[in-house]
Amino acid sequence: MTTDPVRVGVLSLHNSKETKAICNAVEDLGHEPVWLREENAAISVEDGDVSVEPAVDVIANRLLLSNTDQPAELLGLATTFERIRPMLNEPDAVLASIHKFATAATLADWNIRVPDALLALSNDRLNEDRERFGEVGVYKTAIGTHGGGTWKVDLTERVNPKVGNRQAFLQQLIDRDDEKHRDLRVYVVGDEIVGSMYRYAPEGDWRTNVALGGAVEDATDDMPDEAADTALYAAEVMGLDYAGVDLVEGYDGWYVLEVNPTAGFKGLFEATGTSPAPHIAKLAIETVDGEVDDAEVARIAGTLDDSRPSCAPKPKSRPSEQPVIGYIEEVVATGTSGSVQAFAKSDTGATRTSIDTSLAAEIGAGPIKSMTRVKSGSVKGGKARPVVDLVIGIGGNQHTVTASVEDRGHMDYPLLLGRDILSDYRVNVRKRADTDETERGESGEILEE
Repeated sequence: MTTDPVRVGVLSLHNSKETKAICNAVEDLGHEPVWLREENAAISVEDGDVSVEPAVDVIANRLLLSNTDQPAELLGLATTFERIRPMLNEPDAVLASIHKFATAATLADWNIRVPDALLALSNDRLNEDRERFGEVGVYKTAIGTHGGGTWKVDLTERVNPKVGNRQAFLQQLIDRDDEKHRDLRVYVVGDEIVGSMYRYAPEGDWRTNVALGGAVEDATDDMPDEAADTALYAAEVMGLDYAGVDLVEGYDGWYVLEVNPTAGFKGLFEATGTSPAPHIAKLAIETVDGEVDDAEVARIAGTLDDSRPSCAPKPKSRPSEQPVIGYIEEVVATGTSGSVQAFAKSDTGATRTSIDTSLAAEIGAGPIKSMTRVKSGSVKGGKARPVVDLVIGIGGNQHTVTASVEDRGHMDYPLLLGRDILSDYRVNVRKRADTDETERGESGEILEE
């Protein structure tokens, strides 16, 4: 053991509360956090010597590969850092974990119970065997996050082997009909369980993700031993130093659904009052023989400190790098049974993307399993509309969103793009894909959302 402060790098290019909480926990434990991101990180090879900037002793990997357009680039970046410094959640383990079918295949090979599943590269092969899952099954993109890209589908109808440019697969639906639909999230750090929670699906839905409105309940003290042992074993098999392991109970025992290498802290803290951040910080520090006071870890874990850490580099303004989207844009809308190219209207005043009822049915955007309340004009309380998962392709980008469904037959465009998509773009209100030329005024200004 060394009494010198350990410099813990947190590799994260986004501004999540989890990244901030880990940085703050490192500092609270008497060590030095370093937030590795675009503004400050570099790796240098000079005369055969390799160095990392800023200098760090160990790295906690928090790169989000599952919702980026270029996962291979980030994977290569993490691999580069990992070849030079010790890393928690090594890139190979993260890659296998974010690919849901790779996770299932790995766990099954180690005799861990997972739902039956089928991934096929051809349409015919996927559909010729779909009946083995019954009339209703789960249809997933192999890579997805926050419940996006997950559908409960009618298997009397054909499905596609891809959703947009992402591989998809079929999976057995594990459900106990006499219980409200729930699953179990177990947060594992090292060889210990930090906490666990039951997650309940919101009204009208079957997915339990907190990001989708699922309710949570502390399960740390009363979760079955079988579930706890399975979660620990699953994290070990996947080679992850920390992970959120999702399990569901069937009539014949517990099944592992996913092993998430960048699981969020919000729901777990809400349910248990425990933050995984100081436990991850402790593991990183001790990996390079640093000293940690266990009593301090327990104390800090009682708070989820996601305030801006002292090590946060000053962000640089990069407005010109954000891609431009037009007032009317040509997009590709994809559901479980097909894709359609269509014109969409950009509306920065709309929170959520919406799709015409007929188009939603044509591409298999659904089934409709939940409702959202939408404010409309002078209607004081708004009105309820069904919502469905939908993939929207714009140029080379793919966006998985939960879109509202409405009759837009009387409108000019079957799709309306809301801020769930437009927040990634600058909106040029004079650019229209349905005309030959961009409409410009004297200034030709571009409006930024």
